[in-house]
Amino acid sequence: MPATAFTGLASAAEQAAAKADPAKGETLYTQGAPDRNVPACLSCHGANGNSGAAVNPKLAAQHPEYAHKQLADFKAKVRNNPIMTPIAAQLTDQEMRDVGAYLARQTQKPASAKNKDTIELGQKIYRAGIANKGVPACAACHGPAGAGIPAQYPRIGGQFSEYTEAQLVAFRQGGRKNNAVMTEVAARMSDAEIKAVADYVAGLR
Repeated sequence: MPATAFTGLASAAEQAAAKADPAKGETLYTQGAPDRNVPACLSCHGANGNSGAAVNPKLAAQHPEYAHKQLADFKAKVRNNPIMTPIAAQLTDQEMRDVGAYLARQTQKPASAKNKDTIELGQKIYRAGIANKGVPACAACHGPAGAGIPAQYPRIGGQFSEYTEAQLVAFRQGGRKNNAVMTEVAARMSDAEIKAVADYVAGLR
């Protein structure tokens, strides 16, 4: 296969992302699509993607590729949520990309760590993992400040600790199955370890 063919394949995702329209994404995020019973995203996730309720994740500054994947997974029922699954089912792939592009441009208003008693444990797990359980350092994929890596790993720094904890528990218990790596990692962690690292992540900037 010619080298140019590989270049074309490699740039396909970039070209798709480049076509995303953040202005249209903003309209969908702030107004929804009433004709399809799609509510405004901000009604749950807050203005500019900064949710005010821990049950609904902060989406501001999230990598657009990750936001798109999660919406696509909800639509395909690979990831299930009684609220998000029916909403995503009404969205086109283009709309998912547009919303992701809009959110990526927003500034996150980070949450904060709350439990001083577990901060040391949370930091240790995040930075070094849990060697005797085969749990890798969270920072290895999500970065030292929880910023993630575009198109590969999501931004998790500054997220509500309650939300992060709930997702790790869902991965461990099988309620969330759209990431094999996280399922394996969470399966090796105790409730206390999950809670500690989730709280630590909330304080990352």
